[in-house]
Amino acid sequence: MTVLQRKDVNPIAHLTAQDVEDIGRRLEQIRAEVIATRGERDAAYIRRVIDVQRKLELGSRIVLFASLFPPAWLLGTAGLSVAKILENMEIGHNVMHGQWDWMRDPKIHSTTWEWDNASPAEQWKHAHNELHHTYTNVVGRDNDLGYGIMRVDEDQRWHPIYLLQPLWCFINACFFEFGIAAYDLELGKNLSSKKRRSDPEFKARARQVLGKIRKQALKDYVVHPLLTGPAFLTTMAATATANLVRNLWTNSVILCGHFPEGVETFEKHSIDGESKAEWYLRQMLGSANISGGKAMHIMTGNLSYQIEHHLFPDLPSNRYQEIAPKVRQIFDDYGLHYVTGPLPKQVGSAWGKVLRLSLPNRMALRLKRRPARAVAAVSALPGRAGFGRTESLPIPA
Repeated sequence: MTVLQRKDVNPIAHLTAQDVEDIGRRLEQIRAEVIATRGERDAAYIRRVIDVQRKLELGSRIVLFASLFPPAWLLGTAGLSVAKILENMEIGHNVMHGQWDWMRDPKIHSTTWEWDNASPAEQWKHAHNELHHTYTNVVGRDNDLGYGIMRVDEDQRWHPIYLLQPLWCFINACFFEFGIAAYDLELGKNLSSKKRRSDPEFKARARQVLGKIRKQALKDYVVHPLLTGPAFLTTMAATATANLVRNLWTNSVILCGHFPEGVETFEKHSIDGESKAEWYLRQMLGSANISGGKAMHIMTGNLSYQIEHHLFPDLPSNRYQEIAPKVRQIFDDYGLHYVTGPLPKQVGSAWGKVLRLSLPNRMALRLKRRPARAVAAVSALPGRAGFGRTESLPIPA
């Protein structure tokens, strides 16, 4: 996953500056067409999903009143797992992106929605919408790239602690909602010095996160289990299992969106002076899709169309499938690689990279059967130093 600027073969070296501007123009046209045609059909879709999710959650919690009986426990747990996934992925994530703000419905609006997750909505929107979507796959700027705890690029200096990377990546997946809350707080940076730890703004945000976690724990592990009386322990176990399933699923979908082989990463300086068209190009190169049927797309919050989502994060999620062929045609017309594949393939690819980057570069490169040195690619965009280098650069050990 060497950053694009250090690759021996640059995937965009053949593009001219005019090509990039033309790509941006075509994508803007796709966006304008969706905005011009969104309406009641889209509003009915999100209202229907919310209605189904709430009924499924309520029904599953009712079934858990009988969770002392294994069949009821399995049915209630499965239903609650699906309900939590729907709430986080197709509803919460997309509502907080502002995809449905045009409806002017205060109950389905990015400024009022609070989701079933440990991370407070306002902090998540800052870390995700403002930072991740602005600095997608820029090493050192995008916290979603490795969540601040993983080695995500061969050019990051290796340390023996990274041998444990697969383990803590799995632990992070199991407790993903808390991992998200932690990196929304930028704990690594804010706990690094006494001055940062004492910063009033950081302390206020930390109190907000702890308050949200207490609220979530009270709802999931005290109030609802108590309501089921003698089924308290089995209901609590069912809720914990549903949260675990939701966390593992969400983590897998996010990993598949930015970490499989074929997805590019970028150096910090490469986005200096970046135009809107160049931003579009970076989203195209820095994202990957998951192929599948309608159920897959809904359960991933339509992040199975991660490429389309990163190009148009505020368009209604139900439109991504509709515009995907048009987006893919642009990839084909300009000789770009549209990274997609079934879920098992994408998950395997992402975890293979997690394992490979936990090893020293020389060992990892032998596993990949590639040279231990990389030469910089030629400049992809003539006149823009940020997209390429001319000197030879050794890969650090």
